[in-house]
Amino acid sequence: MNLPNKLTLARILLVPVFMVLAGMSQYGTSGYRPGWYLAAGIVFALASFTDYLDGHLARKWKMVTDFGKFADPLADKLLTTVAFLYMMRDGVCSLWVVALILAREFAVSGVRMLAASSHRVIAANLWGKVKTVLQMLTILFYFFAAALAGPTDVMGVWLVSSVLCWLVALVTVLSGGIYLWQNRACFAQAK
Repeated sequence: MNLPNKLTLARILLVPVFMVLAGMSQYGTSGYRPGWYLAAGIVFALASFTDYLDGHLARKWKMVTDFGKFADPLADKLLTTVAFLYMMRDGVCSLWVVALILAREFAVSGVRMLAASSHRVIAANLWGKVKTVLQMLTILFYFFAAALAGPTDVMGVWLVSSVLCWLVALVTVLSGGIYLWQNRACFAQAK
């Protein structure tokens, strides 16, 4: 297994670590502990950096593999979906936003499975990368703002995070629509 694929696996392994840290307190409640949000934000930032690094190294060293094309977006989906679920728990991300994100991810995964049945691997497109970066920046903002703003600035953190979540939903739906349109041939082959 090459280094870029190991970085992808490391990102997957960081998901439960992030989950434990994010689950330790809830912003805006009496159980709020800023240190847990800061730790979760740091783990998320580290995992997000591996997303950039594994792709960069795979292209630079010409180590792009079918495993990487499959596992890299999967790792991103696991990491970001879990984070948005915690943001929904904290009341800053709407159920609608999370539902749109999940619907897009299931639809794209379905297309990838159809392609895989004909021995093709479809890599992420530019819009998928834009969506992922925006999702990661939104999550990073929330976890670091929740850690640093403190309990007195709950409304400000909530407002900015909520607006960012809706922007993420818009870009997520747009990127999903583009992805499905670009790969519509997979549906014809599935008949």
